[in-house]
Amino acid sequence: MADYKNILVCGEITDGELANITTELLGCGRNFADELNEELICFLASDSVGEASKEAIAFGADKVYTIEDPLLKDYQADAYMQVIEKLIKELSPRIVLIGETSMGRDLSPRLAFRFEAGLTTDCIELAIDPDSKLLLQTRSVFGGIAEAVYTCELMPQIASVRQKTMSPIERDESRSGEVISFDATIDSSKVRTKISDMIKEEITGIQLEDAAVVIGGGRGIGAPEPFTTSLQDLADVFTKGGFPSAVGASRPACDSGWLPASLQVGLTGKIIAPDLYIAIGISGASQHITGVSGSKTVVAINRDPDAYIFKVANFGIVDRYENILPALTEKLQELLAG
Repeated sequence: MADYKNILVCGEITDGELANITTELLGCGRNFADELNEELICFLASDSVGEASKEAIAFGADKVYTIEDPLLKDYQADAYMQVIEKLIKELSPRIVLIGETSMGRDLSPRLAFRFEAGLTTDCIELAIDPDSKLLLQTRSVFGGIAEAVYTCELMPQIASVRQKTMSPIERDESRSGEVISFDATIDSSKVRTKISDMIKEEITGIQLEDAAVVIGGGRGIGAPEPFTTSLQDLADVFTKGGFPSAVGASRPACDSGWLPASLQVGLTGKIIAPDLYIAIGISGASQHITGVSGSKTVVAINRDPDAYIFKVANFGIVDRYENILPALTEKLQELLAG
């Protein structure tokens, strides 16, 4: 165990920029590196890393290992595994942090198998045990109604982390660090898959993951129209007042076709952590609660006084939403205008 040291973040680059999940992991890793008096290392792979390496240092990394190769333009497991496996063997990190993204969900179990190490996926909280110095890995279990804490003595300790559960440190351009070009030749004959085409969904407006305020509607709304009228009106007031806002929905509402699946909030949809989440007509299924558990403040509006959502809400209103939203929107307009 003594041979393993330092924290390695497997970073991601999105549209040429450091992905948000990577800054979140760097924030978490920076705290661990300081606590253990070790280094925080970030690994970035792409066809062109660009300024992302400098951004990683600004967000806390001590060293950034980069590799550029045309085969790494888009994530392919066979190509990525060749370089990340070589890097881990060379560096022997104590902890490897990976985002619970489409890439991370594919990469993390491959790494755990390759190194015969343990893996805890979809972690919502991480800490260092003060005695053993092992990583305490917390994840939701039983559909989000409970949490379990895991540790593993096998090295490296690998954990994939849910988005929006960690906070990045404040960006500091004056931070100094080392960018190292990593030499790892990719054997193209071992890349058994090929991306023939990519279709990107055009999304306009404020994204659920980036919104400071999210207005969520559930089956209790009763119809699709209020999502584009009363709920959207409330979101627009927040946005005009300087709080970027978006409208989302619970799974039953999306299953009913009232909003597209891309706007579904919950464990099986988008994981969000806004400053304010207003749940309207949402009963509070465990999968939904888990998906919004990172919200700083939760306000629930539901006509059922026994709805589970009230058990996790900071504030609750028992009434039909039709009686509440117009007055709430009007009052909010007054407050923000003043």
